[in-house]
Amino acid sequence: MLGQKVWLITGTSSGFGRRLTSLALARGDRVIATARTLRKIEHFTQHPNLHLMQLDVNAGTKEIKARIDHAARVWNGIDVLVNNAGYGLPALLEEGGASVMLRQFQTNFFGVVNVCNAALPHMRKKRNGTVVVIGSRSAWKPETRGLGFYAASKAAVHAMSESLASELEPFNIRVLLVEPGSFRTEGILGHPWDCSNPIPDYDEQRADGRVNFSKPAGKQPGDPEKAMKIVVDVVKGEGCAAGREWPLYLVLGKDAEVDIRNKCAKVLKHLDDWSDVIRGVDVV
Repeated sequence: MLGQKVWLITGTSSGFGRRLTSLALARGDRVIATARTLRKIEHFTQHPNLHLMQLDVNAGTKEIKARIDHAARVWNGIDVLVNNAGYGLPALLEEGGASVMLRQFQTNFFGVVNVCNAALPHMRKKRNGTVVVIGSRSAWKPETRGLGFYAASKAAVHAMSESLASELEPFNIRVLLVEPGSFRTEGILGHPWDCSNPIPDYDEQRADGRVNFSKPAGKQPGDPEKAMKIVVDVVKGEGCAAGREWPLYLVLGKDAEVDIRNKCAKVLKHLDDWSDVIRGVDVV
């Protein structure tokens, strides 16, 4: 993708979003950086290619559409949409129940759906664009206690991104599903554990989980600056991505690679072990 591009990035107040904004600007592109409140992104230095905009991905579809339509008028279009806004709500599944699941999906899944649906008409009109979705390794490894709600939302995002890639291909719109491992960002670690419905049988699991999630950030193996530089490279077809085939899946981090390879091996083993049963149900 040659030339100056217009990026719209959600969730730029911290973490991946903040770094991606700075890196895209440094590469000469224009960025519409969004957050729930403008106060959260006042830290950005004024830049002629930077436009700050309030956008709450949990707002209704009408409001989101109005905000995205406004964004598209700033520089006459949106070339790259980055769905980065999201958060993790640690809790055990039975204790959290449907209410926690709905809260988690509202931002991490339905927020992505609504922002995409508001931006895609502008891309289809030009028959060109890129949709980046920040997923998670947790979609492949949901077994970590306390991550069930977050992992479920990211698994839904994973499946949706695969479907979206197929549906948008005729319009020359690409989808990039970024699935990072553990990075030194302001992520799920540090978020309060939901203990509103404690069940005594889970006391030990909950206690262990709360200890793990209370660990301070800064010990994770991944460098968020390096990760977001790769995202910019891939979108622009430069640097490490020059001459390479477009990847639907962009896995970032050795830990994520190990977990995904282990999951694939586990599924393949189950298919091999049960192949006679699997194949024995077809109509002969």
